Amino acid sequence: MKIKQLYLHKIVLFSFLFISFFSANVFAQGNGAELEKVLTSMDKAAADFKAIEASFVWDQFTKVVEQTETQTGKIYFRRVKNETQMMADVTGPQASDKKSVLFANSKFQLYQPGEVDQVTIYDTSKKPEVESFMILGFGGRGHDLSKSFDVTYMGSEKIGTMQTEKINLVPKSEKVKNNFDHIILWIDPDRGISVQQQLIALNGDYRLAKYSDIRMQDKLSDAVFKLKTTSKTKFLTP
Repeated sequence: MKIKQLYLHKIVLFSFLFISFFSANVFAQGNGAELEKVLTSMDKAAADFKAIEASFVWDQFTKVVEQTETQTGKIYFRRVKNETQMMADVTGPQASDKKSVLFANSKFQLYQPGEVDQVTIYDTSKKPEVESFMILGFGGRGHDLSKSFDVTYMGSEKIGTMQTEKINLVPKSEKVKNNFDHIILWIDPDRGISVQQQLIALNGDYRLAKYSDIRMQDKLSDAVFKLKTTSKTKFLTP
C-alpha cells in the first residue's frame, strides 16, 4: 500500500513537471546546425498546432524500492485561446490503475474512480510554469526552451522504424533543479513533436513516456476534456 501511495504521489508530481513554452539564444555545445533543425521543426509544429491525441506507455521507476510501475492509456491536447488543455486517461494494465488527469482553466485535476471516487484539484493559476512543463514536446516552440533550459543535441536514435533526434534539457532554475536533474526528448523531425520523453530526478527516479498512434487533429470534442465523475464523487482541494 505504501508503494502504491508513493507511486500515486509521483503521478501528481511528474504530471505537473512532465506534462514547451519557454525564446532566445539556445545554449548548444556543438552540433549547432543539427539542434537548430530540431528546434525549427518544433517551431513549425507549434505554429500549426490545434489538437493531438496519442496512446501512451508510462514507466515510472522508483529508485528507493528498485521498482518500475507501468501504466497505459490515451492522452489528448488541444489549444483553447491562449491555453493548452490536456486530458490523460490511464486505462491499465490493471483495472485498479484507472484514473484520469485533466489540466484546464489553470487547474490540474486527478480523478480516481471506483471505491475512491475522488477528484483532487490543484489550482495552478499562480504557477504558469505548470503548463510549460505539461506541454513539453506537444505544441510548444522549440526555440522557447532556452528560457528555462540549457539545450543540447544528443544525436539520432531509432525508435522502432522511426529515426528520431534526441535533445537534452537541463533546468536553469535552482528551484526546479531540486526536483529533477534533466529531461530527454526524442523528437520526430518530420512532425516536430516528441515521441518519447524521459524525466530524470536527482534521486534516481525517472519517468519514461512512450507515445504511439499519434494523430494531429483540427478539433477534439469538449466531451474528451471532461472527467467522468459520478453523483457521489468527492472533490478535494489541498
